[in-house]
Amino acid sequence: MTITAVPATTRKDWTSDQEVRWCPGCGDYSILAAVQMLLPDLGVRRESTVFLSGIGCAARFPYYMSTYGMHSIHGRAPAIATGLATTRPDLDVWLVTGDGDALSIGGNHLIHALRRNVRLNILMFNNQIYGLTKGQYSPTSEIAKVTKSTPFGSLDNPFNPVSLALGAGATFVARTHDMDRAHMQETFRRAHEHRGAAFVEVYQNCNVFNDGAFEKITGRDVRADMLIPLVHGQPIRFGAEEEKGVVQRSDGRLEVVDVADVGEEALLVHDEARADPGLAFALSHLSRGPIEPTPIGVFRAVDRPEYGDQMDQQVASAQERRGQGDLKALLRSGSTWTVD
Repeated sequence: MTITAVPATTRKDWTSDQEVRWCPGCGDYSILAAVQMLLPDLGVRRESTVFLSGIGCAARFPYYMSTYGMHSIHGRAPAIATGLATTRPDLDVWLVTGDGDALSIGGNHLIHALRRNVRLNILMFNNQIYGLTKGQYSPTSEIAKVTKSTPFGSLDNPFNPVSLALGAGATFVARTHDMDRAHMQETFRRAHEHRGAAFVEVYQNCNVFNDGAFEKITGRDVRADMLIPLVHGQPIRFGAEEEKGVVQRSDGRLEVVDVADVGEEALLVHDEARADPGLAFALSHLSRGPIEPTPIGVFRAVDRPEYGDQMDQQVASAQERRGQGDLKALLRSGSTWTVD
């Protein structure tokens, strides 16, 4: 078979002819632009790229990509994507979902795709609200959130999507936000390079039903002091002058400190490749939501056998054993069978 070079493309080549229909000012526009601008640099083909989604505002994404795609069923996109990714290893499969679609009706499908380590790039847009259905509380809405479905305030403890993904055994877990295109593109690039299930939470503003949900940490005037960049192999520091840092106490607890008080040698060095997800889990709980200094970047990136590869090996092994058994004898052997 002759392998031809991947043709050079531009953002325009990856942009469909469909009118983008999100509310003016929605953070989804920024995420869409980041993906469309990144794909030409990944060295992939449009005809080998698939975008799948469930239901919600984020789920419109496949319409706006000039690739193969499918707007599927509410919460079931991970199941559909699992079938596609395992039977067509030649494809790049992206799954675009929202906090309601992924963590409510789709919660079980998501965690099973992660634990199996299916080769998927999962982008979960988190705006802490149901936007498409006009402002009900979601699985990531904060306690006491007053919405159309919680007029007296939500009593539910919200999911932490990064913690949930780590708890499900995801091999790649990251967080980014819609106000920093460069950071989004680098995070999406890392997710695409990962061999297995890559989960990326994207803080995304819904300016109609939950405007400013992340403004206390992503606003330009506070970003340096409120976002904690995670860089593999580097001490965890942040602040306009990197005057703040993160340390791990003797009891395992993580704490934000002034570097001047403890010295740089006391700072926690980030290790995204650590086999034990415990430290990444602790980092995911460093803040009590987007009101305190919050880690962003790659929390975990480890190697584990990919589900589709394991399926291929299993099928190949079964094919090698063909002819060793006698089907006719088995069918005539009686009411019980022995399977080895």
